[in-house]
Amino acid sequence: MNTLTRILVQVLALLPLIACAAASARELRGVVSHVTDGDTIWVRPAGGPAVPVRLQGIDAPEICQAFGRQSRDALAARLLRRPVQVTIRARDIHHRSVGRVELQGQDVGAWLVAGGYAWSTRSRNRSDSYADEQAQARQAGRGLWAAAAQEPRLFRRRHGSCHEAASP
Repeated sequence: MNTLTRILVQVLALLPLIACAAASARELRGVVSHVTDGDTIWVRPAGGPAVPVRLQGIDAPEICQAFGRQSRDALAARLLRRPVQVTIRARDIHHRSVGRVELQGQDVGAWLVAGGYAWSTRSRNRSDSYADEQAQARQAGRGLWAAAAQEPRLFRRRHGSCHEAASP
């Protein structure tokens, strides 16, 4: 095999990886039509059906646990009927798109954690973590830190999920 052929074979072998990387992050623009809880919204793109979106990098209280309704209500007050941009990174087991949500260029996940409405999830990728915002909210006693709410993952282990109807 000559050098040119080897290079061509290597490039062709990399094409699926490049395609997967490009497909792993796609953008969704639309208006928030429903807020299920403190970390799940429905985004309706122009001319299309609403898409469920789970905010990446955060975990808000379950709707039936302490501070769950306050978290949902804060997110609804901030986003409902407003245009957002979502950078979709994955899909979860509930068939929701998972991604970073922005409102007028502001990261909504960072806003939720900084306000004490959600916890930052532990992430291998530091850029996806809201650890600094969480530390500031905790130190200031904002939101769920003042309410002494239990982390949702621990709550779910003990009580299971308690979501209200998920669709708008």
